[in-house]
Amino acid sequence: MDPRPTAVQAPIHLQIADDIRMRIERGELAPGDSLPTLAELSQQWSCSTNSARGAINLLKAQGLITAGRGKAPIVRIPPGRVVRSSERHQAEKDLALRPEAERANVGEAETNLSMSIDQQRFSAHYDTIPAGDELAELFAISPTDIVLRRRFEAINPATALMLSWSVSYMPLRLIADNPALLDQNNEPWPGGTQHQLLTVGIEVMCIVDQVTARMPTTVEAQMWGLPDGVPLLFCRRISIDANNRTVEISDADYPADRTELRFVTPLKPWPKRAKAQSR
Repeated sequence: MDPRPTAVQAPIHLQIADDIRMRIERGELAPGDSLPTLAELSQQWSCSTNSARGAINLLKAQGLITAGRGKAPIVRIPPGRVVRSSERHQAEKDLALRPEAERANVGEAETNLSMSIDQQRFSAHYDTIPAGDELAELFAISPTDIVLRRRFEAINPATALMLSWSVSYMPLRLIADNPALLDQNNEPWPGGTQHQLLTVGIEVMCIVDQVTARMPTTVEAQMWGLPDGVPLLFCRRISIDANNRTVEISDADYPADRTELRFVTPLKPWPKRAKAQSR
């Protein structure tokens, strides 16, 4: 969409914000460029300091600029982007059959974050809980059945900001035959969840990704280093085996300003007879 002002006669703070926003969208103001001070905006637009401050606050809420107490506002510098593609599911399944040394060298840290697990502050916390109504319906089990809950977190030691977060659920009865799967000290597991399930004879045949968005809480914005106006993407991954059983549910949050969700859908070719009929 071409840069355009907000329709109808806007209040002065919105006119100022629109002007700056369109300059950013046209590339006249580049990431890292300084914005005029409140005094300069007030003089330029013949308005009060409160109106100029309202424009700056609106631009912050739109995620276009960054500004803090005592700091001049600048055009926001976009963070590095992580691509999370549906193609990774097949890659992870193929990796599950590889030797342990190879499995140990490839994980989310390397494929998504372009950094080794040693460069992160990684933690895994396991516990068991009753499934409850929501998970029971998804797993087709009783609400009182026990599920293994696994919470994973990675922090960037250099910034103390969150790199990744997810929580996974698996019915305990599906994995109880391998006690190693119940021990958080075995994380990070070489080959990840698909290899873990392989050790108890489960092959994942279908993965469903459900993506929604929501605004972060103040705590989440602080943990992820999110500027005003940037939502979190919530992704639920449902893994289904050859017997059409849901065997794992994984929930993860991704900052929308540094995440690209890419869904690749292979399509089967038409039968040759159908191609002939179309001519």
